[in-house]
Amino acid sequence: MHVTMHLSNAIRQRIIELMKDMNFADLSKVSDVRYTTLISFMNGKNKTITLNILYNLCTGLKINLYDFFNCYLFDNIIDEHEKNLKVKQ
Repeated sequence: MHVTMHLSNAIRQRIIELMKDMNFADLSKVSDVRYTTLISFMNGKNKTITLNILYNLCTGLKINLYDFFNCYLFDNIIDEHEKNLKVKQ
């Protein structure tokens, strides 16, 4: 049974899973993503991440976007705004 989670939380959790023995500074260097950008997303201050930044992170992690999203974490997700839309209907 998979728990429903917000898309941004699933992305954060997947990044952490894939980092293995890396820290955020290491990932920032190998992916050419600014450390402050990465930390802002990972600590939830910034709720979104661009596809280009995610692509760069995947490149640094030596995987492609398909491998990133081909994970149980994305089986049952909702967007942060989706819940609000359902209430209005």
